[in-house]
Parts: sequence; structure tokens; C-alpha cells
Amino acid sequence: MPELPEVEIVRRGMDRAITGKVIRIVQVNRYDLRIPVPQDFGQSVTGKIVRSLSRRGKYIIMHIGDDVVSVLHLGMSGRIRIFSPDDSYVPQKHDHIVFTMDDGTCFAFEDPRRFGMFYLASNDWEADRPFISMGVEPLEKWSGQDLFESIRNKKAAIKSVLLDQRVVAGLGNIYVCEVLFRARINPVCQAKALDIAACERIVAHSRDVLNEAIAAGGSTLKDYQHTDGSLGYFQHGFSVYDREGHKCTHESCSSEILRIVQAGRSTFYCPSCQN
Repeated sequence: MPELPEVEIVRRGMDRAITGKVIRIVQVNRYDLRIPVPQDFGQSVTGKIVRSLSRRGKYIIMHIGDDVVSVLHLGMSGRIRIFSPDDSYVPQKHDHIVFTMDDGTCFAFEDPRRFGMFYLASNDWEADRPFISMGVEPLEKWSGQDLFESIRNKKAAIKSVLLDQRVVAGLGNIYVCEVLFRARINPVCQAKALDIAACERIVAHSRDVLNEAIAAGGSTLKDYQHTDGSLGYFQHGFSVYDREGHKCTHESCSSEILRIVQAGRSTFYCPSCQN
């Protein structure tokens, strides 16, 4: 599933392509997505200007006209493909919603597995589920003290806690593994056992890893692509994720990266550097 960096890159691609333009045509090919697309979806947004696109966690929020908010989640296999006015839109089998703007720009929401979502929300969307219970954005005003206060009573492993979107929004399996490696924290350590210093390392490295991933275009492992079809490159710089059996990247360490399973998710870590 795309994590914060990949979603942010898609948001930026959409922002460049459609913000300030009027939606001329909406073609809904399938309504039965993970959350059903409203029958009046096209009618609700057609003829209105896309005022801005924001992101909350792994969701993209489209602010349309004066009174419409649409929420996009890419799910496991969702993609946004954008065609400029000079390009011809090429339909694909799993293009569920296709938007055409007033200048001829076109974008399609493609999702073979149909775990993604594209639905209408209220103007008070931040007070709706899942946003009302969502944690802080890691690239905004998040401090080690904030993290410490939110995990001080949690007995679960820190890796699992950081994947909880109620604690911090947008972090996923890939980047949590990388963050904990840089912070030299064992992923099975109880969250409540961490002190302020450890929490500060997690917050600082989270910001660094996410910004580096965004700069590298995200991580392309399976389905993820940019809105223009190009790929991300951060996966080539992984220190631990998907590197089971490889030597630790710290020069002074001779250990190999291990893989364990936590809450059904693969965790990769160095047993020497993260002890």
C-alpha cells in the first residue's frame, strides 16, 4: 500500500495538473468500490473548479467549488494516471472514474483490486471518520514529547504502535522499519519503555526518511507509479526493508538483517544495531 511519501507525490502531481481548472465531464465506470461511489458523484462535481488538493495521512482531499469535498485513497493497487491536453486518454480495464477538465486535461483513477476509495465527504470532513481519530502529521509540528506522551502507557511493540494511524498519520511498514533502524531501536521493544531521547530520535528520523523518500519519488515495489507513469527510487536506498540476509549497512557492524513477523507484517531489522 502506498505510504505517506507516495501519496504526497501523487497529490503534487494532481495539484500541478488540475488545480484551478473546472471539471467538465466525470465518467464513473464502477460504483462498487471499497466505499461505494455515490450515484450523484458526477453531478455533484461537474462544472465546479478544483480549488486545492491537500493530504491527511494516506488520503488525498480534493476541495471542489465552494461546497464539495472529495476523498481519495489509493488502497493496495490504486493509481492516478494524468493525460495533458496534448495527450490522448487511453482507457484501461480498471479505470473506475475518469475526470476531464475544461482545458482537456484528463485523469483516471485505476484500481484493479478495488480496495481504493473515491467518495464525497462533508465540508467538515476533518470531524468525520477516519480523520477525527487520526494522529499528528509527522512532517508537521510533531515532537519527541508528543510521541512520548502518546505511547507512555502502551504495552505493544513500538513497531506496531508507529503503524497505528491514531498515533501518527501516514507512516507505514516500509518507513517505520527504516526509521527504527536509523534510531537504533529494537522493533519489538515495548513502546512504554522508550524514554524522551528515544522518542526524539524516532521523530527526527521519521522526518528525514519521509523527506528523503519524497525527494526520491517514493518507493516502487509493486503497483505504485507517479501520475506520469514513472517510478520511485527510494527502494534502492533501503537500509533494512526487504534486505533479509544482507549485511547491515553500518560499516562497523557485521550482522545480517533479520526478518520477523509482527501483527501479520514483515519487520526487518539489525539485531546488533537495534538492541
